Amino acid sequence: MRHLLLALVAITTHAATAEREVKPWMWQTALVPDVGFDLDAATVIHVTNLDANGEGSLRDALWKKGPRVIVFDVGGVIDLKMKELNLSEPQVYVAGQTAPAPGITLIKGGISISADQSVIQHIAVRPGDAGEAVGSGWSPDGISTSGGPHHVWIDHCSCTWSVDENLSASTYKPPSGLPASRIFFRNCIVAEALNNASHKKGPHSKGTLVYGGTQEVAIVGCLYSSNYERNPLFQPGTSGVIVNNLMANCGQRAMHGGLPGPGNGDSDSLAKISIVGNTVWMGKKSKRTGHAIFEGKADAYFKDNEGRDWFGESMEVMRTPFEPLSAPPVWPAGLEVMPNATAIHHISRFVGARPAQRDPIDQRIVAQALSGTASLIDSQEEVGGYPSCQPTEMAVTVPARDRLAWLESLARAITFGD
Repeated sequence: MRHLLLALVAITTHAATAEREVKPWMWQTALVPDVGFDLDAATVIHVTNLDANGEGSLRDALWKKGPRVIVFDVGGVIDLKMKELNLSEPQVYVAGQTAPAPGITLIKGGISISADQSVIQHIAVRPGDAGEAVGSGWSPDGISTSGGPHHVWIDHCSCTWSVDENLSASTYKPPSGLPASRIFFRNCIVAEALNNASHKKGPHSKGTLVYGGTQEVAIVGCLYSSNYERNPLFQPGTSGVIVNNLMANCGQRAMHGGLPGPGNGDSDSLAKISIVGNTVWMGKKSKRTGHAIFEGKADAYFKDNEGRDWFGESMEVMRTPFEPLSAPPVWPAGLEVMPNATAIHHISRFVGARPAQRDPIDQRIVAQALSGTASLIDSQEEVGGYPSCQPTEMAVTVPARDRLAWLESLARAITFGD
C-alpha cells in the first residue's frame, strides 16, 4: 500500500510539474493580468462592509470556493484585529480598483496567499505594531505567499509597516511538493517596515524575502523605501528578475543574495537572478561604508544598475567579488527594460494602491524617497499612526461580459487619472 501511495504522489507531482511547464514564463503589460481563467464565467462576490469577518466581509469573500471576482461596494479601513487573512482557494481576482475612494486599506494584519492563479490589485496593507510592546512577538507580514502557489500577481499594492517582511514570495510546506512559482510583484510600494518593534528577534525592518526555493519571481517597477535590508533578498535555490526598481534609504543594504547554509533556504545552489535597470539611493543614516548595489552572492546577471551613497558617490555593483553571468539565467518573455530615468519617472507617478488618488501615507513615502528625506521608523505612530477615514459606499455593477476590459478601465482611472 505504501508503495502504491508513493507512486500516486509521484504521478500527481509529475502531472502538476508538467502542467506548470506547458507555457513559458510570460510577462504581461496589461494593467489587469490574465492568469488563465474565464472572468466572465466566474462568480462575482461583493464586499459590502469593512468588518474583520462575517458575511459581506473581505475575509468571507476570500474563503469562498470556485473561480471568483471580488469587488468592493465600500471604501475605507478594515481593521483585521491581528488576525491574518488567508487566500487559499484558487482562481480569484481581488479587484481593489472597484472600491470607491479612498479605496481599501488593511491594518493590524496582512494577507497570506497559497492560491494558484490569483491576483490582488489596488489594496494598501499596513499591519503596524498594533500597540504591542517591543520584542513581544507580534510579527505580521504585509503580503506573502505560503504553500506552493503558482501564477500570483500582486500589482499596484502599497505594503508598509510590517513587523516581518512587507511583501514576500516564499514557499512553506507546499501540498504538491512543488515550490511557489511565477510570482509577480509589479508597481508596488514596499516601504517603512518597522525596525525596533514587536518582532521577537529585535530590530527587523525587512522589505522582500524570496525563500524556500521559490521560482521565477518578477519584481518590476516597485519603490522600496526605508527598509533596513532585503530590498529584496533572494535566498539560495530561488530564481527571478529584479528590474526597473528604485531602492531608496536602505539601512544596511539594498539587493542581496543569500549564501548556502542552515536557515538560508536549505539549498546548496546559489539564487539565479537577472538584475537590470535598478537605481539605489542610500539615505542620510544608511550604513556609511562598504556600500554596493548588490551584496552576497548569486548566479547573477547585471546590466544598467546605478547606485549613489548619501554623498553622491557611485556605488560598486558587487560588494563580494564573484564572476557575474554574461546572459540572464532567467527572464520572462515579453519583459522590456526601461531606461533608469524613465523607470524613476514611472515610479514617482504610477506605483502604489491608487497612484492618481494617493492617500497621505503614500504621498509622503514617495515624496520622501525622491527628496532624500525618508527615515527608518520603529512604529507607525512616528509618522501619524494608522489611517482613519469616513467609510464610503457605492454599489458596483459588474458586467456579464468583457470583465477583463472593465477591470482594466477602472484600473486606468485610479492609476493614470483617465
